[in-house]
Amino acid sequence: MSTEHTRQFSRRRFLGGLALTGTTGLLGLQARSVAAQPPPEITKLTLVQLPSICVAPQYVAEELLRAEGFHEVHYVQTIAGAANMRALATGEADLSTDFAGPFVLSVDANNPTVALAGVHVGCFELFGTERVRTIRDLRGKTVAVPALQSTQHVFLASIVAYVGMDPRQDIHWVTYPRTEAKQLLAEGKIDAFLGFPPDPQELRAKQIGQVVINSAVDRPWSQYFCCLVTGNREFVRKHPVATKRAVRAILKAAELCALEPAMAARLLVDKGYTQNYDYALQTMQEVPYAKWREYDPEDTIRFYALRLHEAGMIKASPQKIIAQGTDWRFLTELKKELKE
Repeated sequence: MSTEHTRQFSRRRFLGGLALTGTTGLLGLQARSVAAQPPPEITKLTLVQLPSICVAPQYVAEELLRAEGFHEVHYVQTIAGAANMRALATGEADLSTDFAGPFVLSVDANNPTVALAGVHVGCFELFGTERVRTIRDLRGKTVAVPALQSTQHVFLASIVAYVGMDPRQDIHWVTYPRTEAKQLLAEGKIDAFLGFPPDPQELRAKQIGQVVINSAVDRPWSQYFCCLVTGNREFVRKHPVATKRAVRAILKAAELCALEPAMAARLLVDKGYTQNYDYALQTMQEVPYAKWREYDPEDTIRFYALRLHEAGMIKASPQKIIAQGTDWRFLTELKKELKE
């Protein structure tokens, strides 16, 4: 594909793709029905840009957000995990697609963040050397994460807690950037690495390590959302119409990722969210993006809150986390409106 042709992939081609797939029917309300609803209280929306491309729906949703009345869509760049939650808590960002584990930690810390809907399941994979074939093989082993309380650390801590291990004592954690950690895994200098797209796709392509857990297919992780739509509580309180319209755009975009994975992958590359088209396409094809109606996001919050409580990483009960940090009213309405 030529550079000039790549530049042309934008609003016109994207919206053309929507028409070709019939998404006015497949993805929800007719345009006049949406237009008849109150306009958003605010026309500027700020989201968080993460390194992982599994959150593709919020990038694919950009033109859908504009159609919902957001004339300005901006992104705050962070690393995943605590930094993402801080951006939401401080109001630097309004909404984000975020990972369930760090979100639970954020609510436990009394940050003003709220979960609004589930987006997809199955984005993370745990890779190990020949010394690690099961979760329990991690006992006493060295595991690399970008930082303590990073998304990788939080999810893996919940995984080992699920099998009765203590992540504070049974794992030797070391901190390295993702690129360096993947190289150390290839050299056998660490024992395990938990990756988010496009890392798993790269590791499998280069035959580095072996997959110990694939959350897209391995239970119980495949039964719960890994990524949620989350928001700043004050933004949600002040701008309920804008919140609902933004959530609708993201959920429609999740279905578009499932319906048109090649188009979604090309958009991610053309807009600079990732570099390797093949890895992006694999991600769109492998992550179950069309399941937001099927799973209960409250079950996800409860599951990870229990695991992180067992791991000694939070103090609040799952009931308190759910009561303090969730607002499902928009999802309930959208499930009725965005009928299959």
